[in-house]
Amino acid sequence: MSDTKRNTGNEVRGWFSRGYLPHLDAPEVWQFVTFRLADALPKLVVDRWKRELEEEPETDRRLVRLVDRYLDEGHGSCLLGDPDSAVIVEGALLHFDGQRYDLAAWVVMPNHVHVLVRPREGWTLGELIGSWKRFSATRINRMSGGNGRLWQVAYFDRFIRDREHMNRTVAYIHENPVRAGLVTAAEEWDFSSARA
Repeated sequence: MSDTKRNTGNEVRGWFSRGYLPHLDAPEVWQFVTFRLADALPKLVVDRWKRELEEEPETDRRLVRLVDRYLDEGHGSCLLGDPDSAVIVEGALLHFDGQRYDLAAWVVMPNHVHVLVRPREGWTLGELIGSWKRFSATRINRMSGGNGRLWQVAYFDRFIRDREHMNRTVAYIHENPVRAGLVTAAEEWDFSSARA
């Protein structure tokens, strides 16, 4: 991965929508991001949940809980459960930490990734996530002999409101392997900032 800044023409957008939830793209703002493998959560499943929750209060929050539970159940190929693949994703996340962005917490799960990241001036959240996905997809596909889409196109992001919200988010990220039944203590999961 090169440290050279690309002039992509992407401007910081501030608040914007990708058609379903509001998003914030701004430097120096902590963001909780989840991105997942392309086969981890079929669109048909999400569309069904949206229809079922349509009339309920707090639909977005309930949908997020359903998605989290579904991912933690280990659906899809769970390609990131292979240590060689997880190491590639971990390397992508850590490569420009302290240069393009700051990481507060992260975990590579078998079919998804959680990151608490703050883009630095000159970098958008979308550019960072796109870089992680492109780099890791290329390397994992080369290693596994695959050539299809590895990552889902979209990602879920939520900006961090205050110190308490940040602390809860770090705990959520670190405890994800425990909640999923993969380990009994967060520090036991090899591909997480919790082990440090």
